[in-house]
Amino acid sequence: MIPLSVLDLATVASGSTPAQALTDTIKMATVVEQLGYKRMWVAEHHGMPAVASSAPAVLIAHLAQATSTLRVGSGGVMLPNHSPLVIAEQFGTLEALHPGRIDLGLGRAPGTDQVTARALRRIQGGGRDAADSFPDDVVELINYLAPSDGPLGHPAPVPGRGYLPQVWLLGSSLFSAELAGILGLPYSFAYHFSPAHLDGALALYRSSFRASVFLREPHAMVAVSVLCAPSIEEARFLAESSALSILQLRTGRLGRFPSPEEAAAYPFSRAERSLVDEAMATHVIGDPATVRDGLAELHRRTAADELIISTRAHSYETRLRSLELVAASAGSVNPAAPAKAS
Repeated sequence: MIPLSVLDLATVASGSTPAQALTDTIKMATVVEQLGYKRMWVAEHHGMPAVASSAPAVLIAHLAQATSTLRVGSGGVMLPNHSPLVIAEQFGTLEALHPGRIDLGLGRAPGTDQVTARALRRIQGGGRDAADSFPDDVVELINYLAPSDGPLGHPAPVPGRGYLPQVWLLGSSLFSAELAGILGLPYSFAYHFSPAHLDGALALYRSSFRASVFLREPHAMVAVSVLCAPSIEEARFLAESSALSILQLRTGRLGRFPSPEEAAAYPFSRAERSLVDEAMATHVIGDPATVRDGLAELHRRTAADELIISTRAHSYETRLRSLELVAASAGSVNPAAPAKAS
């Protein structure tokens, strides 16, 4: 069976609070572990009323404390927002506290708007974006924590050398795919919100891969949006929350994650419906059999080593039930003889 993992955004639902969203994410981690998922990642976003996971390292510490075997980590930390030394200190500390269970997924996008990016103090003089230095920053961060017999450099984080979590590069285009291959790191593609480059990114990652101290062979994971319910009709009704949320995001009308009733009452125009239908065309939505087949097809297409599923829904109970249904049907996901991505 292909390993399945969970990507969570600490969703702040309408009528709820960020504190409740964070509490729900921590509760969910304990169930995710019991259900047999391999990892649980949280993503860094800023200035989004529906997302409470703006400080991944802090939240990961709570997730790791609440579990014992589940790998927990970032999907991802947006490195342009931070100095590599700060992230090295944070994740070196997490690795020291929870050895062998911490993942550090690194992204190149800021995960926010330009005003917020400036407030995060990583926009450099002359309009130069910190994302320009992403490859150098990744190498700098790893060098702070990678084991070495040589003398300590300066600055030297503590915990430092020898406290390196599992480092992943995340991407939604070709840039990080090639960089992950060159550096010999595992790679996760954001199919859940940027499907167009999936096949090209995986092909480029595999063709550019160089064996490293981290990996002998390429290791790819694909993130996919999934919502499973007992019936197809219920799953589609619940997924309308995501449809309205996507529309709000695309049109700059940010708010907390809407309920399916709020979405049902919203008068989508033909253009708006077209926009959200296109955005959700690659979401896997349906009953257990439909979702099982959708994940199996995605695996056959990509030959991914892992899949990580993102489930956005208005209530904690809906998200939890979806994960339970996927886990129960996962034994039927057959990864035999997948076709390599071209």
